[in-house]
Amino acid sequence: MKSKLLEKKKYPPVCEYCKNGRLSPDEKSVLCVKKGLVPTDGKCRKYSYDPLKRRPKKPLIIEQADPSEFEL
Repeated sequence: MKSKLLEKKKYPPVCEYCKNGRLSPDEKSVLCVKKGLVPTDGKCRKYSYDPLKRRPKKPLIIEQADPSEFEL
């Protein structure tokens, strides 16, 4: 069940979402416990996905429908 929820193919391994790293204040690199300073799109063998580090997508803005479109 757990593997179905995460769908590993959907989230490629990048240091930005690893449990061993933290995003630096400038958000251009990651401070990794194992490798030190690495780029956000880097990856290594110690990668471990942390779902709480993902940022949610922005909600879609839905335009209001004109009532005249629903008249027959």
